[in-house]
Amino acid sequence: MTKTLYIVRHGQTDLNKQGIVQGRGMDTDLNAEGRLQANLFYDSYKDVSFDKIYISELKRTQQSIQQFIDKGIPYEKLAGLDELAWGIYEGKESTPETKAAFLKAVRNWTAGELDFKFENGESPNEVQARQKEAMATIMSHSEEHTVLICMHGRAMRLLLCLLNDLPLTRMEDFPHQNLVLYKVIHDGSKFEIVDFNNSIHLKNH
Repeated sequence: MTKTLYIVRHGQTDLNKQGIVQGRGMDTDLNAEGRLQANLFYDSYKDVSFDKIYISELKRTQQSIQQFIDKGIPYEKLAGLDELAWGIYEGKESTPETKAAFLKAVRNWTAGELDFKFENGESPNEVQARQKEAMATIMSHSEEHTVLICMHGRAMRLLLCLLNDLPLTRMEDFPHQNLVLYKVIHDGSKFEIVDFNNSIHLKNH
């Protein structure tokens, strides 16, 4: 069974613009730039015959691909696609202290401390466990050949490690920005990235 996955990060929110960590607990809306990014992505990919759309349970993902839903393409929310929970640091003002805490977490993770998490937050290992469930759901539908997945930055890094059979310590190998695209093909046995960090559609303005 072959399947093509178009995996995108949601469009910009005000917290993105301000450099504030959102995480799973912040259900924010797209800002004007994010809505423009959504329009540009739709204009570039509206002719792709998506069989299904999968989004997280956070509204910024649905807002990013709403125009595809409006065309009548069926969609499903999967909690496994939610962003990593940053716990006590979610929504906190961007300060030298919060930036240092964020960098410390990333350093811990890339050094192999994949159970590290902030208070009330999630570790990469915990996120990957729910991502495996989400991917089992997505891959179980053999009738869906081309799917659109809209999710979140840190979670997308972890998912791409999972799909490429890479350790989560390699998460920083996958750069991204708001509404950037990774296109991944499953040939029946393995996944392969065929479009890496594609932002060409955002260059149209």
